[in-house]
Amino acid sequence: MKISLANPRGFCAGVDRAIEIVNRAIELFGAPIYVKHEVVHNRFVVNNLKEKGAVFVEELDEIPNGENIVIFSAHGVSQQVRYEAKKRGFKVFDATCPLVTKVHMEVIRYCKSNYDLILIGHQGHPEVEGTIGQWDKEKGTGKVYIVESISDVKKLAIETNHKLAYVTQTTLSLDDTADIIQELKLKYPQIQGPKHDDICYATQNRQIAVKHLAQDCDLVLVVGSVNSSNSNRLHELAERQGVNAYLIDDAECIDVKWFDNVKSIGVTAGASAPEKLVNDVLNFLTENNGNITIKELDGEPENMVFALPKELRLKQIN
Repeated sequence: MKISLANPRGFCAGVDRAIEIVNRAIELFGAPIYVKHEVVHNRFVVNNLKEKGAVFVEELDEIPNGENIVIFSAHGVSQQVRYEAKKRGFKVFDATCPLVTKVHMEVIRYCKSNYDLILIGHQGHPEVEGTIGQWDKEKGTGKVYIVESISDVKKLAIETNHKLAYVTQTTLSLDDTADIIQELKLKYPQIQGPKHDDICYATQNRQIAVKHLAQDCDLVLVVGSVNSSNSNRLHELAERQGVNAYLIDDAECIDVKWFDNVKSIGVTAGASAPEKLVNDVLNFLTENNGNITIKELDGEPENMVFALPKELRLKQIN
């Protein structure tokens, strides 16, 4: 059996940074360290950090009063959450991905300029909630609309004489988002958008890699958790290439029945899935199949690194 590995796959710079912020905070200040929402959407990563002393909460009122350390997840938080954390005297380290922060700054700018704003994203996703939470009704007169599909765009009723702009969630499908933006521009020719694509480089690179991967495989395994937006998009994209695909947390999720009449398997991982989980999948495939070959495909090199918060950079970790 032939095994092909997508390239790039797994951790991106934003995920690396977010996990390292939690690890360093625990090492420097000791447990417990409180994290607002899962720092990244991966079960293995979250459980590993829990074992070290991270406590994950959905609301700040779950955190005891006192000089506690709080970390905001890579998905970002609303301005209200920031205000509440400051009001309660928490020491905050912000693990928001810098590419998400870039979108936040766009939203703030459009709000202050009295635009109506369309956010392309998945309703209820923490990144979308954090992005909407940058909109300050007291600083602008515009409104915010969320769309997930072309159908949602067609339902919009915005006066064409209003200043109008759009931004997107950073982990969406490239193809679907391009179609939605095209529909928006047809309906609202005056609409403005970001100078550079909001969908992050890692999401784009992994989707392009999966398209390439699926061309020569009978089945694709996507390593990633079910609540990971970018992992779900990889799964959907693989299926759209006409191959069977499965989204799996780890090797234990694999059913050997999937391999009936399969001669080639493609393996990739979402941007929040560690390489250890990929290696575990490869070991499983090796143990459960006879003669296999493993080939890593060519792909876009990724050299981006995001700096840690200054305090975590300057202190020495023994």
